[in-house]
Parts: sequence; C-alpha cells; structure tokens
Amino acid sequence: MSGYEKPDFWAQKAKKEGYPARSVYKLKEINEKFHLLKRGARILDIGAAPGSWSLWILQQLGGSGFLASVDLQPLKIDSPTPNFHFRQGDLYDPAVRAEILGFGPYDLVVSDAAPATTGNRLVDQGASESIVEAVIDYGLEALKPGGCLVAKIFQGGDEKALLTRLKLSFETARGFKPEACRSQSFETYLIASGFRGQSRV
Repeated sequence: MSGYEKPDFWAQKAKKEGYPARSVYKLKEINEKFHLLKRGARILDIGAAPGSWSLWILQQLGGSGFLASVDLQPLKIDSPTPNFHFRQGDLYDPAVRAEILGFGPYDLVVSDAAPATTGNRLVDQGASESIVEAVIDYGLEALKPGGCLVAKIFQGGDEKALLTRLKLSFETARGFKPEACRSQSFETYLIASGFRGQSRV
C-alpha cells in the first residue's frame, strides 16, 4: 500500500539516525520553516517521551542553552548533559509544574504530547484539546517576551478556538502539518510566535 511507504521511510530513518521515534522529523521541519530554535535558548519540552524531540533539541543546542522536559513515561535517550533536566511526572501535578516553571523563563515551549487514543474521534479530539490547553497555560506563564510555542493537536475539534486564544498573546499563530505526519493521521500543529505577554481578556 503506497500510503504506508512514507511512514516506513521516516521510521527507518529515525532508527538509522538513533532517534527513538519518527516524530523528530516533524520538529525538524517545523523549525526549518519557522526558525524557532536558537542556539543558547532555554526550551521546555512537554510530553517528551520517548525523547526524540528532546534529543534533537539538545543536539541543536550543542551544550549551550538549557532544556527541561516532562512526561509521565521515562525517556529512551541518554543525555547526561548539564544543560538538560528531565522530570518524570504528570504535567498537571502542581509540584511538577512548579519544578518545571522554576527553570524558566523559556524562549520556546514545544509539545508533541497526545492522549491515549480510544478510537472515538470526538473523545480523542477533546482529550487532545485539553492537553493543548495545558501546554498553552504553561507557555503563558513560562515564556519570555518574544517567545514561541509549538503544540500538537488532533484536527476536527476546536483548534480554531485555540488559535484565537493564542492570537491574544502572540503576534502570530497558525496551524501547520509537517510532511512527516502519517498521511492517514488527523494530527496537526499549532505554531505561535512573538509572545507579547498573557492577555487579561
């Protein structure tokens, strides 16, 4: 089936290049298009497991800057660098939130987090939106002025409302679907840049 050739390509490429998941190429494409990651930046990766995004970010930082990552699951990467902090825990846990925010403020908040899918598209969309709401909450509290945010969301739900919310606090906000997304997937990404500060509206 031709529809599976591309996913196979990205998965094989990830394995060959030492990444635990093919999702790394989505972040790479997002960064190539929007130029979000700067050397020396402080970055927060929410929902980081199995660790492909965190590993790629650390490679780009090259010992400069700082990366904090959080996930319920452990990461499948070896990154004992002093500019990296991983917290295994629930992003909704106040103690986890306080710890992660304590490493800020950040230049960039990224999230490839997705809920455990049920097969019910409406339920899955709702769960995805809830995660994105939490990621935006982190961003509004943790980002420096001019900072950027990237969050995965399942299409077909309330992504327009979430973009409207982002536009209250960022100069630009839009949706973007990288080529590395599976053709049958209904995921896309919200990209916001130029953080102006949290809107009180």
